[in-house]
Amino acid sequence: MVELSRCAAEGKKLSVHGLSIGREVALTQRHASQPMKYTTYPSITQFQQHVELKDFRKPTKKEYVRYVRKLAEHFQCDPATLTEDQLRQYFLFLRQHKHYKAATMKGAKYSLLCFYVEHLQQKHWSVFREVRVVKPQVLPIVLSRSEVQLVLAAVREPRFRTCLTLMYHCGLRVGEAVRIEVKDVHGRENPPRLHVKNGKGGKDRYVPLAPGMVQQLRQWWRTHQNPRFLFPTPGRGWADRTFTLTQSMHQGNGPMSESCVQSAYRLARAASGVNAGSTTHTLRHSYATHLLEEGVSLRQISLYLGHNTLDTTVIYTHLTAISEARTQLALTKLYQNLTA
Repeated sequence: MVELSRCAAEGKKLSVHGLSIGREVALTQRHASQPMKYTTYPSITQFQQHVELKDFRKPTKKEYVRYVRKLAEHFQCDPATLTEDQLRQYFLFLRQHKHYKAATMKGAKYSLLCFYVEHLQQKHWSVFREVRVVKPQVLPIVLSRSEVQLVLAAVREPRFRTCLTLMYHCGLRVGEAVRIEVKDVHGRENPPRLHVKNGKGGKDRYVPLAPGMVQQLRQWWRTHQNPRFLFPTPGRGWADRTFTLTQSMHQGNGPMSESCVQSAYRLARAASGVNAGSTTHTLRHSYATHLLEEGVSLRQISLYLGHNTLDTTVIYTHLTAISEARTQLALTKLYQNLTA
């Protein structure tokens, strides 16, 4: 190829400056006034088909394509024509000017790795080995049992209160909770169980249910009696005031929105005064910590949470005051045995 493209040529010209200030300013200034637009190039369309063949979850597939589109919008050209040096400069731009955090940087890295290495077969590129993303080991926020009770009591609408209660009771992610179907509640089994389908990584798992929780779910379902979903979306019928909330949920053909549940939690958090940094996911962390305090084994909790390894679950041992108190008692007893 005599010439890759205008964009590749610019990359060659700018690469002479390496990591100079002029290069960094050029990256930010060149695109500051240019509006973002929906970008479609043949390589992106082909990559979208490539991603569809993979056994990724739907949100992951969208994210992979989105990151490639963002790259194309940044350089205003087909990303297939970019050089490795241009991609290296782009990663620097994301770190130094966009200030991407570890999770976002990881998403960009592996999306673009899939595009260039797997799709375009640029297997000799070393830039992906150079980009190292180390996730900081931050202890998650955990609410006490009384705080969980406070925040759930502050949720006004029964549909959100029931959903959030189930999330805490079973350690569910918000996406898992809203997708629960009526047939997933095995309330007649002994003991009762909840079938969590297509969780993170596409995995299924079973988690135990208390009889009281089963009764609460039954009472909630009787209010709308949707034939499929436990937490159905009201749809537009309710928004337009064509039907009542109950009627709209009965006719709903999809699950309740995740963002609605998250908004309801934020309102309840503000009203109850619990930790302002907590989120719906905090209920999952609290579930694991409280089970550990009650003496449930780490391996069992790991299965309930759907973790791949115990290493992910071990973090909860650092979050329970009861565990530390038991450790102090055990150490005191061992020491007394030594000095007896």
